[in-house]
Amino acid sequence: MAAAVRVRTEPRRTERQDRWWVEPLLIVLILGGFVVYATIVSLANASYWADPYLSPFYSPCLTAQCPEHVLGIVLGWWTLSPAILIVGSPLAFRLTCYYYRRSYYRGFFSSPPGCAVPDLRKRYTGESRFPFVLQNIHRYALYLAIVVLVVLWWDSIKAFDFPAKDGTRHLGIGLGSVIMLANVLLLSAYTFGCHAARYLVGGHLDSFHGASLRFRLWSWVTRLNLHHSRWAWVSLFGVALTDLYVRLVASGALVDPRILF
Repeated sequence: MAAAVRVRTEPRRTERQDRWWVEPLLIVLILGGFVVYATIVSLANASYWADPYLSPFYSPCLTAQCPEHVLGIVLGWWTLSPAILIVGSPLAFRLTCYYYRRSYYRGFFSSPPGCAVPDLRKRYTGESRFPFVLQNIHRYALYLAIVVLVVLWWDSIKAFDFPAKDGTRHLGIGLGSVIMLANVLLLSAYTFGCHAARYLVGGHLDSFHGASLRFRLWSWVTRLNLHHSRWAWVSLFGVALTDLYVRLVASGALVDPRILF
């Protein structure tokens, strides 16, 4: 009788039959593409202002070459791109966001790449080691993000104040005005819909008795929080598209349609 032959087979990584790899692949392509685009335009130091539109990557603008200084801060000694000075605030907020953590852990680190799909790493350490322990700054990054959001709201209001040929300024509306307003609305929904904002306005309370205002704020933020992943992606595209539009107008590639009152 022939001897039995033992065949060593490798266990299947997952028994999922669907295209579970599509989500992490899209995350890598979209987030990676945004990082590349944001890096290029932030270092370009040009075509970020088309009166009255200011690219969100350069706001608040703090250097001497900026067209206006909303915060009243002028760093005359800084000669590099103004975007470098403020990129840390929105970057820290998005990097430490709970939803974005889930996304780029899956896409870039395969930790895990999908439900019922094991990690590529043999040992799981969570966020207890550097640099992932820095994820704990998310609540403080929220405070900085709110400051930047207030400035962006001011930019969107100023986007309705247009220069005239006689040197005066007139109230009006342009396609850029609508784009900038839509961008700041999406950013507001994303910022105030985050888990840290929900906890800040009422998540830490044991009871809302005698705190009706806190309850209304918590309820409003909770409704935004239900679609936090949606706001995260749409607001990301909104920032990039707003910057692209301002650049096209500033470079003369597009003529901004506008109506002055």
